[in-house]
Amino acid sequence: MREGFSQIGFSIFAFARRSVVSLGVIAALLLPAVSRAGVLSESDLQKVEALKPLFANLMSDLSQTAKRSDVAAADASCINSTIQELLQISDELASYEYLIGMDREIKDFGDKSPGDKNPMHDLVKFAADKSSAILTSERKRLVQLSDQCAHSPVASSKTQETLQVIDTTTTVLTAIRDRL
Repeated sequence: MREGFSQIGFSIFAFARRSVVSLGVIAALLLPAVSRAGVLSESDLQKVEALKPLFANLMSDLSQTAKRSDVAAADASCINSTIQELLQISDELASYEYLIGMDREIKDFGDKSPGDKNPMHDLVKFAADKSSAILTSERKRLVQLSDQCAHSPVASSKTQETLQVIDTTTTVLTAIRDRL
């Protein structure tokens, strides 16, 4: 039975780099795109940048914990399910990479009349809004998983850590969206 978890752990670990990039897509892509567009404040940029290592550390911790030999099979199963949920979230968030990345392709928005909004404003607001909606929806699934894994102490703890990261990310994105 443990061999099956090792194979799952290996495949999950193989996707960890992709998921960290995808989960951090908002941070990685908003920074260069928005800073040139002048939509976010320096404080917003710092908050968004702080999300990237948060996700990277979470995925690394989950992957390493799931592979530990001293972790019970039930805990490993729940942790692997948490990783799968994070991969699902990353896939859903990745669809906004294209929208945010469009700024790299557009060199000039042309002359605007005074008072006209920067077109990046609406694009960033849309991406932040949709990303927050995804995170809110997926958080519900993680809460259900947390309830299912409540009997597994290690997995329960890791699921709670995951929920904290999702909440932190949602709070940052919501604050940015509300200011736009």
